[in-house]
Amino acid sequence: MAEKQFDVTVVGSGPGGYVAAIRAAQLGMKVGIIERERLGGICLNWGCIPSKALLKSAELYQAFKKADEFGITYKDLGYDFSKIIKRSRGVADRISKGVEYLMKKNKIEVVWGTAKLTAKNSIEVSKEGKVSDTIKTKFIIIATGGRPRSIAGVNIDRKKVITSTEAMTLPEQPKTMLVIGGGAIGVEFAYFYNAFGTNVTVIEMMPSLLPKEDKEITKILESSLKKQGIEILTNTKVESVTVGSDVSVKVSGKEGTKELKGDVALMAVGVQGNVENLGLESLGVKIERGSIVVDDYGKTNVEGIYAIGDVAGAPWLAHSASSQGIIAAEHIAGKAHHGFDRKNIPSCTYCQPQVASVGMTEEDAIAAGYKVKVGRFPYRPLGKAMAIGESEGMVKLVFDEKYGELLGAHILGAEATELIAELVLARALETTNEEIHRTMHAHPTLAEAIMEAAGDAWGVAINI
Repeated sequence: MAEKQFDVTVVGSGPGGYVAAIRAAQLGMKVGIIERERLGGICLNWGCIPSKALLKSAELYQAFKKADEFGITYKDLGYDFSKIIKRSRGVADRISKGVEYLMKKNKIEVVWGTAKLTAKNSIEVSKEGKVSDTIKTKFIIIATGGRPRSIAGVNIDRKKVITSTEAMTLPEQPKTMLVIGGGAIGVEFAYFYNAFGTNVTVIEMMPSLLPKEDKEITKILESSLKKQGIEILTNTKVESVTVGSDVSVKVSGKEGTKELKGDVALMAVGVQGNVENLGLESLGVKIERGSIVVDDYGKTNVEGIYAIGDVAGAPWLAHSASSQGIIAAEHIAGKAHHGFDRKNIPSCTYCQPQVASVGMTEEDAIAAGYKVKVGRFPYRPLGKAMAIGESEGMVKLVFDEKYGELLGAHILGAEATELIAELVLARALETTNEEIHRTMHAHPTLAEAIMEAAGDAWGVAINI
């Protein structure tokens, strides 16, 4: 059994953990990172990266179906589901190897195994149930991530009732799929499987398919997905799930109770943090509702112990975890200039059309007491949108009428998840509507819709 010593030890190598480790190393600290499976965590191996590879295949397949509009013809369009899955796994493997390279480049020691905190500056690492390493450390950053949440009484057997992990590696494409839960994960997989012909039904308990997004934007998205063939049941509660030769889901809604059947049911009702079996209770680390309680710098109530990412609660987003990781490392080094800003986190859903947002919805802003000005600009008049055949969509900007401050931004349409970065920066800089509208945007681009929406809020948009 080896004993190791570090200034900072990171538990978990996902997008929060490995980023925190690199930043700590950049700041001159000796860093170790503990991982029990694959470098990169869920996001890089089983989440955001491989799922986007799958979605690209779906997007490309759908684009070929419209090829005739662009003067391109083909014969016998088809697809190989196993190759689509294989490509996705290949992308994940390359990303994981990239993280391995970054660990070596930054002289971060990777310790393989399962971690358990035995004191605020001591960790035991086990392999196959036996302690293989002990670590003495000045600081600990817990970045153990999260796992799919389930509905009470519903067993995830990973065969008929599956999670996003199994949805990315199914050996055969199901003919029918029931997606329990909307939100980004549910909607993205619904889009992917529907694109290749699976009969998909999405069941969402809340009134809106994307409950945290702007209602106007989500209503348009729901209409688009329904046109694509996806059945959407909102305001619908899952009462029970029964597994046999197929999956039977009993639901209740406005039209009463009914039974839905599918080859598989995908559980997509949220995430819960991996807080168990870490030794946190014995150290007195505060946990509420299954998440470690932290301040804006990632500090827990126990001196020297930090927590970041999914294990520290919502929002369960990779880029959020990375930002928290950098802030935690800088705080440990005494160089943190600001804490984590929960009011300016971009949210992205990678179906087609894409959805992206940052800041307040129109409803939130009004509820907070703001008198708002709302600017909208559709994709349809954009020269670039027409040229590339992507005229479905809209940019919606919410401003404070008094000062012109950008309170929230919401985009539905092609490349929305890329376009949102401009508006995240605009909010960080406390940019006003006039500054956005007066900023010259290249022509022809989709980003012109942002400039025009800012103008529309005060009635000075040009191309509408």
